[in-house]
Amino acid sequence: AAMPGLLLGDEAPNFEAETTQGRIRFHDFLGDSWGILFSHPRDFTPVCTTELGRAAKLAPEFSKRNVKMIALSIDSVQDHLSWSKVRGRGEVRGELVLLPCSEGQRKSPCRTEHGLGTMYLLRPLTLSSCAQVFIFGPDKKLKLSILYPATTGRNFDEILRVVDSLQLTAYKKVATPVDWKPGDSVMVVPTLPDEEAKKLFPKGVFTKDLPSGKKYLRYTPQP
Repeated sequence: AAMPGLLLGDEAPNFEAETTQGRIRFHDFLGDSWGILFSHPRDFTPVCTTELGRAAKLAPEFSKRNVKMIALSIDSVQDHLSWSKVRGRGEVRGELVLLPCSEGQRKSPCRTEHGLGTMYLLRPLTLSSCAQVFIFGPDKKLKLSILYPATTGRNFDEILRVVDSLQLTAYKKVATPVDWKPGDSVMVVPTLPDEEAKKLFPKGVFTKDLPSGKKYLRYTPQP
């Protein structure tokens, strides 16, 4: 049988839930924005505290990119609000929406009434053992997911980098090569004929010489 889970290209479940910013319906919450939904095991834990602190600091960067952030954990809205105060990070509550699981789901595998359980991929994982990142486009479809163990803090600089790549490649006929950073050259997609590529990328298309002699590695300055 197929494993349950949300796959790249699947539409996000349009769940409704109470959050630190009131009741939301997920698709309405996203609107025409991109969205990042990430889980964290629970409040008042050291790794999560560093992560949400970093998320708050980077909130203006995500805002600039038209990205909304929402975090899911096993704790209640009251716990979230209390934790935000304890951490002295009031700005988190303005920029980062916190979404709890309901009481009955906190000890069960990652399945929730909102359908978010389908997003915890591949096997019954408990919220206390996994930290997940999902990035959705304005079309409400899943563009990227990463699963971390709870003991490894997420790299938010990398999350910003992949958002930049996802947004660039969604609107331009390019792909980003290994270790790409904004401003680096990008790759012309293989399906684009040379003549069309020359018209589309007036800054020039450069082909990398390969031992095979094939000319499929085509680069252009970031459009």
